[in-house]
Amino acid sequence: MQIKVESFKIKDWDEVQTGIVLAENEQWILVKYIPVDYAIDGYNIFNKKHILKRHSGKDEKQIERVTKLKGITIEKPDGFDFADTPGLLQWSEEQFGLFAFQTEDEYAAFYGKLNRIEKNILVIDSIFADGKVEPNYDYEFDLDEVRAITFGSDYFESMRLLWLDENK
Repeated sequence: MQIKVESFKIKDWDEVQTGIVLAENEQWILVKYIPVDYAIDGYNIFNKKHILKRHSGKDEKQIERVTKLKGITIEKPDGFDFADTPGLLQWSEEQFGLFAFQTEDEYAAFYGKLNRIEKNILVIDSIFADGKVEPNYDYEFDLDEVRAITFGSDYFESMRLLWLDENK
């Protein structure tokens, strides 16, 4: 697979997001996430309707060069297929036991399990930083406000392990 690095300006977020583009459809872009410089950590699925700008300039070309020099090859996760927002969250929960997503606040990631969807409102059982589940988490999320779904990062795996340990 040819490595193509792009950066994305997401609506309401200050920080530009960078990743290796693995696949895309009309609604979503799947990237292997690059949080800083040449570090690669996890996957992000960006909702295209919240992308204000995407580009691949000299900085992204430099990341591509380093990735090639390292001999890194990256593929889509096994069993991954694009779906609507609930479908992607369900896929993550089936694969990993939980999901994580971000809305307009780029610094807040919500970890959880699907409780229910009513019309266009997502209700989750929230998983907190200690791995404990709050089944009566009352916050409702508008599915249209989900900007990114994340999985496979070091932090995601830490949350997953804490959750598994809490639920032995």
